[in-house]
Amino acid sequence: MPSADLKTFHVEILTPKLDAPDIEADLAKFGDKYRAAFDAGYVVCITDNPMGHLSVTAMDAIETLGLPVRPDRLCVHLNTFHTKKDLDALLRAVHDAGGRDLLIVSGDGSQRLHRLEPDEIGVACRTVTSVELLRYIGREYPGMFNCGVAFNPYEPRDAELAKMERKVSSGARFVITQPILGRDERVNVLRGFGLPVILDAWMSKRVDLLAECVGTTFPEGMVYDPMGNLRTLGEAYPDWGLYLALLGFKTQFPLLGSIRA
Repeated sequence: MPSADLKTFHVEILTPKLDAPDIEADLAKFGDKYRAAFDAGYVVCITDNPMGHLSVTAMDAIETLGLPVRPDRLCVHLNTFHTKKDLDALLRAVHDAGGRDLLIVSGDGSQRLHRLEPDEIGVACRTVTSVELLRYIGREYPGMFNCGVAFNPYEPRDAELAKMERKVSSGARFVITQPILGRDERVNVLRGFGLPVILDAWMSKRVDLLAECVGTTFPEGMVYDPMGNLRTLGEAYPDWGLYLALLGFKTQFPLLGSIRA
């Protein structure tokens, strides 16, 4: 179970890329968004080198800016593209700061990122995935974290369900989906796992970017209304949470109170 109530919005915020032209200014913008979401009572969800771009870590940004942490207001993404030393340091930093919720994903790699090797965490497999990372955290940090996992309804159903079964048996305690556009029967299968589910509501009008992220296609010239989709998801799945990716803080953030008041 995630630390926050499922009625609470989960707001994704990206930390600056390490090669940003003005990283100090980008950090300041990150801090403003973090404080706005935190003060509104939402869960701040911080990504981990998204799309393979080397970025400031969640805890480095939080420490540098002196940002507040509560277990029910923070969810840190963690992927398999770390050295064991960096992985353990990040886990300790989350715990020491008072965080509990982690979203465990295999992640996007690049030539600049080290992929965790099986022997580094004492497992026998060809490649470390979110399943092995879940097991490692459960073994080495028992009772310290609530670990969630991802579900991709755009992948072949049987293969994705088999992955989900392995994730659940390895200690997953909640699920965050890939972005969902309107009612989608493919996510209903998640009810069978008995875990809290949080639906990703894509808050950008760029459905072409979404298609690239999840590996699917949408009709050419498709017009997409992010706020309308958010309302639809809130009405169609009232017992599930909502995760806001690429939220516009100037135009969309002030309107959130009207969705789930």
